[in-house]
Amino acid sequence: MNTQPKNTICLWFEKDAQAAAKFYAATFPDSKVGAVFQAPSDFPSGKKGDVLTVEFTVLGISCVGLNGGPAFKQSEAFSFMIATDDQAETDKYWNAIVGNGGKESDCGWCKDRWGVSWQITPRVLLDALAVGGAEAKRAFDAMMTMQKIDVAAIEAARRG
Repeated sequence: MNTQPKNTICLWFEKDAQAAAKFYAATFPDSKVGAVFQAPSDFPSGKKGDVLTVEFTVLGISCVGLNGGPAFKQSEAFSFMIATDDQAETDKYWNAIVGNGGKESDCGWCKDRWGVSWQITPRVLLDALAVGGAEAKRAFDAMMTMQKIDVAAIEAARRG
């Protein structure tokens, strides 16, 4: 019986899809590792019996990790955008990703050790941008100076 969702995000990994899936499942709620499939025969970047795909969810979003070899790399053209409720949650996810071999970037973006991009975005910033006008500009200008988002600084910028 096929329980595969109608739409699934497929992420290409060089060879560590299962390790990435386990990390995501341990880091985010409503996340888990599902079925692991071995290659039924040799393929360009592996052998019969190697882990080929791993089903997993990240915050309820269905994903498949494909161990496709070094032909394609992750880029910022795809990212998971995680809306956080406060500074503690922002710090928790940012520190988990960056602290596990990841890399900080600007404006709330970071990359995990596999090169997958993440936007760790407090809801207060999203709300400010949705308001528009001068409040959105102040919040946006504050964000542009940050790597990990500082919730208190965004709140202060919103107030002017």
